[in-house]
Amino acid sequence: MAFRFLLVEDDAELREIITDYFYEKSQGEIQIDIAETGSIGQDKCMENEYDAVLLDVMLPEVNGFRICKELRRRSDVPIVFLTARNGEGDILKGYQLGCDDYISKPFSLAELYAKLNALIRRAKGTVRNELITAGRISLNPYRYTVFVNAEEITLAPLEFALLKILLENKGRLVNRDTLIIRIWGYDFDGNDRVVDNHIKKLRKALKDGARQIKTVIKKGYMLVE
Repeated sequence: MAFRFLLVEDDAELREIITDYFYEKSQGEIQIDIAETGSIGQDKCMENEYDAVLLDVMLPEVNGFRICKELRRRSDVPIVFLTARNGEGDILKGYQLGCDDYISKPFSLAELYAKLNALIRRAKGTVRNELITAGRISLNPYRYTVFVNAEEITLAPLEFALLKILLENKGRLVNRDTLIIRIWGYDFDGNDRVVDNHIKKLRKALKDGARQIKTVIKKGYMLVE
């Protein structure tokens, strides 16, 4: 799939690794624009049209959150944060500003490539739908809201992130390792019980929607209609 995206990242080595991998994987079909600072990235976003934008958070001059906020005012382009900052507050802020995903460093290049392709296909193939819905549950990733039976409920950032991933994969098993990598990153040194604990909190918050989250013993979780 040929597309053009902007990579805003101040780490020269990481920029090179990502660009080399994407170029080789796509056989040269993917065009990557580079920005070494936040201000350069901000200018490129305003001057060009991209199929996706990959943003570091901690950037010189202008941070990634500010770029995301300004870009989202005028565009529905898929935005993915690439960052070592994976605290609950940062996850929450990223989703509130309208990002599509949040990937913690270090990350899998294969996962990043597949995820970016999926986001772009979704953006190109359909009109952007703000609500992700399954059964009683509806989630708006851009306004950071969740509804069960049309009643708004409040979720903590990590429970919101878990629910978003499960909804995006409704009807499919999502194993614990995938959830850990997506939310806590590859360098997470805890165990998979942390996922179970947050799923328990999520179920409690969802009330009537809790039964839609099915446990697949020794594997992970699945959200059903």
